[in-house]
Amino acid sequence: MQPFALDPDMLTLAGVFYPTGYVFAMFPTEQDARGVGETLEREGLSEKPVMLLSPQQILEKVVRTVGSADIPLPSAGTEAATVRQYAALAGQGHWAVMVHAPDADDTEAVMRVVRQAPFSFAEKYRRLVIEDLA
Repeated sequence: MQPFALDPDMLTLAGVFYPTGYVFAMFPTEQDARGVGETLEREGLSEKPVMLLSPQQILEKVVRTVGSADIPLPSAGTEAATVRQYAALAGQGHWAVMVHAPDADDTEAVMRVVRQAPFSFAEKYRRLVIEDLA
């Protein structure tokens, strides 16, 4: 796995975290997140490297992108609200795995692995839609 690096392509025009084509899954423990990430890599389920995010990285690199996105009025989209949900979980010590899964079949293959561990939250960033995954 590689450390998380925030790429400009992972942001909306307003600068809010929105990595189109990625699944972002959070886990209560580092062990679960690391195990899922290693399995995803071992099974070759992503053409791009799987990224592991610590709670600190989520708070410092992802959450900071919200900034004043809802000022002066709340956004019609859910990007900022989703990132705030990440913040709440990271504040409780949850870790995340981020994996590129551009189409529905890729997403389902990734989620088959994610579901093998107790995950707290999983989202798929599609063009114009953030999809809750269970």
